[in-house]
Amino acid sequence: MIINKTASRKTIKSTFCIFKEVDFEDIKDLKKDYKSDSGSEYYYTEKGVFRSSNHWGKAATSKWRLIPKENNTSKTKIGFASWNDFHKDSLTEKIYFLEIDFIANKVYFNHKNNLKQHENPTLRTSTETSKVIRQIRKLLENDKWTTYFETENIKEKIILELIYSEKTLFEIKQQFY
Repeated sequence: MIINKTASRKTIKSTFCIFKEVDFEDIKDLKKDYKSDSGSEYYYTEKGVFRSSNHWGKAATSKWRLIPKENNTSKTKIGFASWNDFHKDSLTEKIYFLEIDFIANKVYFNHKNNLKQHENPTLRTSTETSKVIRQIRKLLENDKWTTYFETENIKEKIILELIYSEKTLFEIKQQFY
């Protein structure tokens, strides 16, 4: 199969995608197809895209996340995503949901096309999602505020309510006073 490099760049423009970190060995025999102004390198294959970069998250007009390997301390990481992993981004549609990892103390956003059947979180616009992420990160960073509540596991309960409802943080906290 011949890859159309221009079409490939257009296909991934303005998208959401979760890349999985791979080893340098996976691209060593590939020819670089594109290098961005910020220095990221792209390698297009029949199965998907390899990206070598020292920055992940918001990349130009796209929202790309990397699931890193635990043992790699290198600043530059190589990620792979299949063509099916790219989903159209939108500023106005409610297409994003949140996921929480209480063990790692991290919150992540994801695209509705990645929902599993049993999941039913609240979908939000990009702007709404960013706002709730900021609120959750503040709640995760500091435990002092939990002393004002008598409810056990208050932090988890409030965060989960933020993820699974459209209530404001103020409305949720009011429930527990």
